[in-house]
Amino acid sequence: MAKAIHMMIRVLDLDRSIAFYRTALGLEPAATLDFETFTLVYLRNPEADFEIELTLNKGRTEPYAHGDGYGHVAFCVDDLDAEHRRLTEAGLAPQPIKEFFRDGALLARFFFIQDPDGYKIEVLQRHGRYR
Repeated sequence: MAKAIHMMIRVLDLDRSIAFYRTALGLEPAATLDFETFTLVYLRNPEADFEIELTLNKGRTEPYAHGDGYGHVAFCVDDLDAEHRRLTEAGLAPQPIKEFFRDGALLARFFFIQDPDGYKIEVLQRHGRYR
């Protein structure tokens, strides 16, 4: 059986990205691997083994094009309203909270934020299948 272990995104500034993910999601560097032309930083928190791998290609100065295929990565939290307030106070500009219904029942409450490189992150209230 396969197990998801990480997702990789390319970033322009490791310090800026690490600070964002620390503030927004409580992720901390678990490992850093430095190579001649690139550096990998794996971020995680005690909630899960799944990691975000930040890849810095040394010498790159132009932002990466996300194309039309990237969607988002999602995280769930116990108190969506409190997280939205906290991220707003931290200056991370979360989008408004939305509610999504199916067959008259609440399926999800969520909002989106963007990291410094423009990657979308969905933050969901722990509920139903989102645990």
